[in-house]
Amino acid sequence: MTFGTEGEIMTTTSAGIHHVTAIASDPQRNLDFYAGTLGLRLVKRTVNFDDPQTYHLYFGDDAGSPGSILTFFPWPGARRGRTGVGQTGATAFAVPEGSLGWWIARLVSHGVEHDAPTRRFGQPVVAFRDPDGLPLELVADPRAGERGTWDGGGVPAQHAIRGVHSVTLWLARTDATARVLTEALGFAHVADEGDRSRYAAGGGGPGALVDLRVVDAGLRGAGGAGTVHHVAWRAATDADEVALSRRVSAMGLQPTPVIDRNYFNSVYFREPGGVLFEIATDPPGFTADEPAESLGEALKLPPQYEPRRAQIEAVLPPIHLPGAVPAKEA
Repeated sequence: MTFGTEGEIMTTTSAGIHHVTAIASDPQRNLDFYAGTLGLRLVKRTVNFDDPQTYHLYFGDDAGSPGSILTFFPWPGARRGRTGVGQTGATAFAVPEGSLGWWIARLVSHGVEHDAPTRRFGQPVVAFRDPDGLPLELVADPRAGERGTWDGGGVPAQHAIRGVHSVTLWLARTDATARVLTEALGFAHVADEGDRSRYAAGGGGPGALVDLRVVDAGLRGAGGAGTVHHVAWRAATDADEVALSRRVSAMGLQPTPVIDRNYFNSVYFREPGGVLFEIATDPPGFTADEPAESLGEALKLPPQYEPRRAQIEAVLPPIHLPGAVPAKEA
């Protein structure tokens, strides 16, 4: 039985990670790395709803399932950020057991530097960075095979990434953040190792894990390319999102009203450690405005920006999938 604020029995909880959104600089380089080197599917090319002259690119499995998604705001020329206290220190992807050797060889062949393999909570981990310096990890997890993947990105299905495994939050102290996770969102503390505490949603496993790591309070983070903008947690329905938001509010935090993001509804708030959190609904999903077989192929705009499509397309830099012929050369 799980209890929330003031002993409330929690009947509504988050199932874990919905997506992670980060900041990049060059959109084509970002697309080449995630859809090319890592073999993820570009499931949506749209714009930043708050800055429609900037892309918002979503990468994930074949269907863009909640828990598989890493998204980017690629601002051309964006200055490099600095990962530190109050930020997501690393985003980890799940891969099948026995696949890390294959991935190390792939990273080497693509000129991507990586750390030596280590073990964390009993599982092999390899750390590396994307072209903007975003900290990433690959975790070989025995439950990775339970999750969907994408076999159209040039990575053999037996080795392909199986969604987000976990995120690591860098904090000066963990108690207040842990309280939000457990009392508002329904996570449970499951393990400690060194300077990390691990929390899990539901039955745990890939996509339902978050590590809280204590780091030097003087190591302040600075937003910019190569840093995570926010982490989104899953809500099964609109009603569940409202219930979770009310718990957040009851803790003295200040969640936003529900915001329609076309593919999910969102509520944002900053947790006590400084990390920006989002609560995002599972429905309606990425097939709301295009069929599953052609996800990510065309620029999709929210209705309020359709009258400005010509202006927006004129400002956005041209991008193409890895291996495709750029439009200007076709």
